[in-house]
Amino acid sequence: MTVALLAAVVEIAAEAGRALEARYSTATRPAGRQDMFRIGTADGQVSLDILRPALTALRPEARWLTDEYETTALPPGEWWVVDEVEGNVNHVHGLPEWAVTVALVRDGQTVLAVVRQPVGDLTYTALRGGGAHLNGAPLTVSAKTDLDAAIVVTGQAEADQDGTYRRIGESITAMLQRALLVRATVPSTFPMLLVAAGHNDVFWQYEPVLPGVAAGALLITEAGGVVTRIDGTPWSPGADTVVATAPALHAATVEVLATVA
Repeated sequence: MTVALLAAVVEIAAEAGRALEARYSTATRPAGRQDMFRIGTADGQVSLDILRPALTALRPEARWLTDEYETTALPPGEWWVVDEVEGNVNHVHGLPEWAVTVALVRDGQTVLAVVRQPVGDLTYTALRGGGAHLNGAPLTVSAKTDLDAAIVVTGQAEADQDGTYRRIGESITAMLQRALLVRATVPSTFPMLLVAAGHNDVFWQYEPVLPGVAAGALLITEAGGVVTRIDGTPWSPGADTVVATAPALHAATVEVLATVA
């Protein structure tokens, strides 16, 4: 992966972010689910109309991730893994935590990541082997060594993932007995960015979808963190669980989450 390719992806994500920012208002209050769906669908299409042709032009041989591959191992080759409005629910409610996320996966490894968050003018970038950065400044994960001082975060279940509800609840209960502060939030990208930046110390999720974790996983590992499956085995795109931690907290985190069947 080249710095030139990363720079080009940053500009494409920024263009999509500007288009979304033009449609964003802190005064937005949808009246219900139908209103949310209508606005969110339109927002996503505006962003996608910028992202897909531009990214395809950059890497014509790269395939575009579709829903059928969001939770399974990817076939060989290059794949663009994109969320055109990560945090779309936040966007349509006038909340600030939304972004454009782009990751490039090659033969089962994420090799490039860009997260553009227009609110706050924040651009997170990572290249495999090249470190992780926020607006050009290096990112480094937390140096904490004990869970009793850690801020730990999990994600809410994705749609139609009823089977994860019990595990989410039990994992939060288990962490409440060990960690300083336990949070549950969506979307996944934002707590993962905070792990990469050293603000959060641990993130875990059951049955994540790849567009929600691909960019964050690379940012965390390039910032010096550890990303595995919840049982401690290696994580790869399409894995059914993910845990991301500061290095010294990984073993204890896996131990705590092992109590959840």
